[in-house]
Amino acid sequence: MAELVTLTRPREGVAVATMTNPAIANFGSWDAIGQLADALVAAREGGARVTVLASGVPGAWFQHAWLTDLRNTFLGQPTTGDGGAWFRCLHELNQTSVVSIAAISGDTSGGGCELGWACDLRIAEEQVLFGQPEVGIGVGTGIGGTSRLRHLIGRTATAEMVLLGFPVTARRVHELEQLVKATISETGATSKKEMGAVIKAVQAKAAGRADGKTISGLVGKLLRNSSGEPELLSAATTL
Repeated sequence: MAELVTLTRPREGVAVATMTNPAIANFGSWDAIGQLADALVAAREGGARVTVLASGVPGAWFQHAWLTDLRNTFLGQPTTGDGGAWFRCLHELNQTSVVSIAAISGDTSGGGCELGWACDLRIAEEQVLFGQPEVGIGVGTGIGGTSRLRHLIGRTATAEMVLLGFPVTARRVHELEQLVKATISETGATSKKEMGAVIKAVQAKAAGRADGKTISGLVGKLLRNSSGEPELLSAATTL
């Protein structure tokens, strides 16, 4: 079996799980995802307090499920591994003893995106595209994309991604969040009781760039975070 995921420890308490499967551009073969799940377990059991998920393939982070394995699963034919590994990954990413960071250096889609949504933090390069293209083959998101993504970017933007299958940029979400943060600062709002005034001010600035539901969701989240709760989005360009 080829080694598709490596686990390194650049410093005490920090582990980096790197997927490198250039033959299929880091699409999620069951074998690769199984190795990723094993690496996450090894990182936690080895005492990691922070685990970074990275890619060794230029231009691609973690992509959607490899269609050959997906098709063969439905047809009862041999696959490269156990498809249940996707859920083992989610189980590990939900462990509260380890902070998970998705270091997104290339395009990501489908199940790959969903692993990113499940991480505690996401740091993305500006050119990265995020996509949930499952609708194109007549299926829905499989491992929590709809629910987790809605909490990150709002209901309407999530619907655009999931129902239309179109990718969005890290910059689009980041710029909208920065606009909301600036408006909160300008208005001096400190609690969700002042949401109405903030939403009205943001709508005037964001005409044509975002719908009301997306703005409302971001304002509510950021006002909540301003009262002391940890931010979901951080770093220079994040999603």
